[in-house]
This record gives sequence, structure tokens and C-alpha cells, in this order.
Amino acid sequence: MKFLSLLTLSCLIAFSEAGANRPNFLIIFTDDHGYGDVSTYHESDVLTPHIDQLAKEGMLFTRMRANCTVCSPSRAALLTGRYADRVGVPGVIRTQPENSWGYFDPKVPTIADELKKAGYHTAIIGKWHLGLESPNTPNERGFDFFHGFLGDMMDSYITHERHGNNYMRRNAEVIQPEGHATDLFSAWAGDYFKERAQAKDQPFFLYLAFNAPHFPIEPPADWLAKVQKRTPDMDAKRAQTVAFVEHLDDRIGQVLAALKEYGLDQNTVVVFTADNGGSLPHAQNNDPWRDGKQSHYDGGLRVPFMVRWPGEVKPRSTSDYAGLNFDLFPTFLELAGAKPSAALDAVSLVPVLKGEPVEAVRDLYFVRREGGGAYGGKSYEALIRGDWKLLQNDPYSPLELYNLKNDPQEKNNLRAKAPKIFNEMSTALRQHIQRGGATPWQRPE
Repeated sequence: MKFLSLLTLSCLIAFSEAGANRPNFLIIFTDDHGYGDVSTYHESDVLTPHIDQLAKEGMLFTRMRANCTVCSPSRAALLTGRYADRVGVPGVIRTQPENSWGYFDPKVPTIADELKKAGYHTAIIGKWHLGLESPNTPNERGFDFFHGFLGDMMDSYITHERHGNNYMRRNAEVIQPEGHATDLFSAWAGDYFKERAQAKDQPFFLYLAFNAPHFPIEPPADWLAKVQKRTPDMDAKRAQTVAFVEHLDDRIGQVLAALKEYGLDQNTVVVFTADNGGSLPHAQNNDPWRDGKQSHYDGGLRVPFMVRWPGEVKPRSTSDYAGLNFDLFPTFLELAGAKPSAALDAVSLVPVLKGEPVEAVRDLYFVRREGGGAYGGKSYEALIRGDWKLLQNDPYSPLELYNLKNDPQEKNNLRAKAPKIFNEMSTALRQHIQRGGATPWQRPE
């Protein structure tokens, strides 16, 4: 115990009368899930009763952001507690090497590595998207159990293939399960809870990474019919997306019901969030924020975020703390009684969950590297400092500056009107870029 920080000790005392009864952790991570496609935040044409109920039973965050505007970097940051370019993943890792813009640094410990050292059983069900081969498969990056798919996306939720290849695995075994991927992942989570309920002396960490509602927008036919009957005048593309999200919400409800069925819900910290904002070309909703996936405007970064922990986190509570998804890394380690590394960029949410004020303001850094004619393999970045936001949305455009307090929709570029702020933030942004440049983002030959 002498190695634990005072903060960790006070946290353990405050959050659990039985110090040895450490909580389980469940992250429900959805894909391209816009802020406006969760009905708990504001009135919406999509109904997400199970996600909404999770928010009512815990703390709803209103100003959390993903670590990136696209999949792989956001996941790399979440699993390491470090900015994505510091772990070699500034862009999307794809199944086609000529269009892959990251290599997950195998030397960096993941949250699964750290929780495993603390005595947890660790598992990932669903989408990995951080490498197809050794040393970057889930079982080599700290996860005791993997049941899902390695690739970037599925060409169909029914066939599960990508470019004609099967990336579905149970640990290292190639599998060919039948059924809609969302149904499979929720059922596999229930199976996992049943197994862990029998191992009462060992806490667990499950990273449940759905690939829905990422395109292709492919809801089951009965769910689409239900939406069309309820709102017959809805745009056809929007109806597809609404049905897709509502099917996902129903399966999240099944996951939470299984957690309760096996007696695990009362001592499990459940977090629901997403990897980035929704895709506007696929009729996803990021209201009230500007733009969507791939964009550093807040529609690409603001994501739903909520935490439930019965008896510890106050029900129906809210927080306007402006953090990032990867803040879960040090949060979980503290609650597990482990000491987070000083090398992390993430900050623990424990004080926020306890309802304590958090006065320190830190810079929030974002980066994305991408190929194609619009990006040319180059990166573009953003930085938030308090109320100010500096950003690019492609490598060839000038930096833009916004005051988020006065202009939350990011309509008025103040670069020319606030030169002192612009110079200070652009200097800080360059320092982040230099730090990220120390980590290779292509696999060494």
C-alpha cells in the first residue's frame, strides 16, 4: 500500500467500504456515433431508451470529446492514455498497406496490460482496428480474450468480410459466425459475463467495441420497417440510420440486462461513449455541433459520454467537464488500486465522478493523418485551450481560431482579431507535433 498515491488511497476509501472489492470495468464503445444520435442529449428522431437509461442511472457528460475524428487514432489513444501520434497511430490503420497511416507502437503498454498486472481478467469483444498481425493482435497487447474482428470495417454486417477477407477471430482462431455483427457482439458479451460471474475473486475489464453505426448502414429489415411505420415521411437515408442506431441501442440494452442477470451490475463501472462524430454523408446527426466525422469542428469530436457505477456515482448527475475519451485510462487504474504512469497524457476523471470541482485547464490536442488527393498523406491538427480552439481540417488550409464560449457553432474565425492568442496556441501546437514526430507511424522494415 505504501506505493499508492494519496489520491488513489482516498479514492479507494471513498468509493468502496470493502477495499479488496475492486470494481469491474465495461467500456461500450460505438463507431461513428454522433452526439445528436443519442436521445438523452436533446429531442431527436432517433430513440435510444437503453443508452438514455444508462445516463439516468449515472453521470452524463456534456463536453467530452473523442481523441480523433476517425477510428484507429481514437482507439489507440483510448487504450494507451497517450495522444495518438505518440503511439504511432496518427491516421487510420487499414487492411491495404498502401493506404494505411499508422503502426501501433508495441512498446507502449495498453490499459489491458496495466489492469492485467493489477490482477484483472481483460477482454475485447468487437472491433480492434489497430493491427492485423503480430505483434499487434489483441492477445499480444494485454487482452486475455478476444472475440471479434481485426479489420478496419466490414463491407457487410452479415458477411463480416473486408475486401473479400475474413478478419473474424476468437483469440487467434479464424471463425465464421453467422448473424448480424451487432447481434453477435452483444451475445458474446453476455457469454463473457456468464463466464466471469463464476470467477468471483477476479475482477474484469471488458472493452466492448461495436462497429455500428459505422457504414455500411445496414439495419435488420424488421427494425427499418418499425421506423418507417412510426415516421413514414422520414427521408429514406435517415430512416436507415435511425433504424441502425435503434437496433444498436436495443442490443446495448441486452448487454446491460446480461450484466444484471449474472449479478455483476452493482460492482461494475459502465462507460458508454464513441470513437468520433457521425458521418454526415450517411445521414448521421451531430447536432448542435458543426460538421461531422473527419472534421476538427466539434461535430467530428463531441461524442456521447456517460458513466454508471451504482452506489458510487450519483444517478441523474451531469458534468460539463471538458475531457477526452482516453481519460478513462488513469481513471480505471486509480479505481483498481494501480498507479498510472507519469508518461500518460490523460487525466483521471475520479474527482469528477466524486462531484468535486476540477479547476485545472489543460490543452486538448488532436491530430489526423490521411492519404488521397485531399490530404496527400499529410497530417492536420487542432488544439483546445480553455474557451479557444485552433484548428485545420486539411493540411493545405490556414489555421482557424474560434472562441467556443461565444461561438459554440464555430462560425466566426478570429485568427485576425486575436493575434496574441493565435501565436500562443500555434506555438503550443507545434510542440505537440514535435513530440508526436518522435514515434514512427510505419512498421519498421
